Amino acid sequence: MVYQYVREPLRSEEADRLCQACETVQEKLIVWTLLDTGLRVSELCGLTPQQILWQQKAIRVSGKGGPYGKKSKKRVVPMSKRVQTLLEHYFAIHNAWPVGIRQVQKIIKQIANTAKITQEVSPHVLRHTFATLALQKGISLASVQKILGHDRLMTTAIYLNFTDAHVMEE
Repeated sequence: MVYQYVREPLRSEEADRLCQACETVQEKLIVWTLLDTGLRVSELCGLTPQQILWQQKAIRVSGKGGPYGKKSKKRVVPMSKRVQTLLEHYFAIHNAWPVGIRQVQKIIKQIANTAKITQEVSPHVLRHTFATLALQKGISLASVQKILGHDRLMTTAIYLNFTDAHVMEE
């Protein structure tokens, strides 16, 4: 049997606390974009204004596998109004994402500490949280799979780990 590390998604109230703990525009941009879109941290850090489909309220992403070759995965990810507003303001002034992957990880850990969230919080935990909250809101598993850019439904199912606490909330 192969051991698989399962990341624990944040509960809805923890995700809300994380958002409320954001003090700067940069922090909001990072946390809200990851929580509202399910982007990978590498996709977030590579984001450019040319990828934003303003009219469709979506982001065009070249996902895992890089922008070239047969492993390149392209998808369109919907964005919330709050993320669109932040991106409009940010990209009106800048042409590139503000920080790198390691800096995003550090910022998220600091915000989680401020929000008094005791579990380990990382960009990938926010991706799992996005998937779990999307399913709880009634978005189909197939739609979540497409948004996350997974080829196999089983990969998406791993993201939708429900703990006993999550089940008890239902």
